[in-house]
Amino acid sequence: MPKLRLEDRALISVSGKDAEALLQGLVTTDIGALAADEVRPGALLTPQGKIFFDFLISRDEGRLRLETSRDQADALLKRLTLYKLRSAVELSLLSPSPVTVVFGEARPEGSYRDHRFEKAGMSVFRLYRELAGAEASVAEYDRLRIEAGIAVSERDYPLQDAFPHDVLMDLNGGLSFRKGCYVGQEVVSRMQHRGTARRRVVIVSGQADLPPTGTSLSIGGRPIGLLGTVQDKAGLAIVRIDKAGEAIAKGDTILAGDVPVSLTLPGWTGLAFPAEADEASA
Repeated sequence: MPKLRLEDRALISVSGKDAEALLQGLVTTDIGALAADEVRPGALLTPQGKIFFDFLISRDEGRLRLETSRDQADALLKRLTLYKLRSAVELSLLSPSPVTVVFGEARPEGSYRDHRFEKAGMSVFRLYRELAGAEASVAEYDRLRIEAGIAVSERDYPLQDAFPHDVLMDLNGGLSFRKGCYVGQEVVSRMQHRGTARRRVVIVSGQADLPPTGTSLSIGGRPIGLLGTVQDKAGLAIVRIDKAGEAIAKGDTILAGDVPVSLTLPGWTGLAFPAEADEASA
């Protein structure tokens, strides 16, 4: 049962009698649907509906816990503090902030199901404590994320650049369309109801090792997206799936830099490239 220690994470505690109500009115996740034994993705959006901060949220003995990157933690805490006003909420960084990821069929005691991987049919659990034998391996965790089609900020997209739909939050439990208003909700609801999401996470497979993160994916010299996490011949990217679908239907070559690649949408999403969907319905 592989065990990975993630060393670039930070934890924020949100406690007090108004904690759940505060987050329910701010973030994309439906806190009311959050089970006691799981972590779900979420985001705090800009008023324009783009991801300002991303995190994983879970329950912890009467409080809520946000797991985010160390680079985001201080700014996210400051932003939440601005929003809390006179609410009965206490916010603090937890220190130390150990995060251990375990994958395999056996579930460790005290662990949380990672809803994102669960949607992809993978058994991955998170522990918020040190675990003997855990190794610090970014590469192994990246391999898991690429296989599942799970994008994260700062690795796969810059903050304040992507909509939740772009990174599949509408499908992985991180974006609610049924709860009340929250920051940026009107924009993402409009995208959902009008079906205007055109950028999506894809899994990239290269005919040779892929070029570095940030390299353009292109068709006939026209960019359709950028490479995110890369590991040898595999990687993630957020691309215009309408443009990619046209190229796939025509048999045009898609390049990552100068490396020919194939693109697939994560199978668990049920999504199809628009040209493929049109052919299937013909």
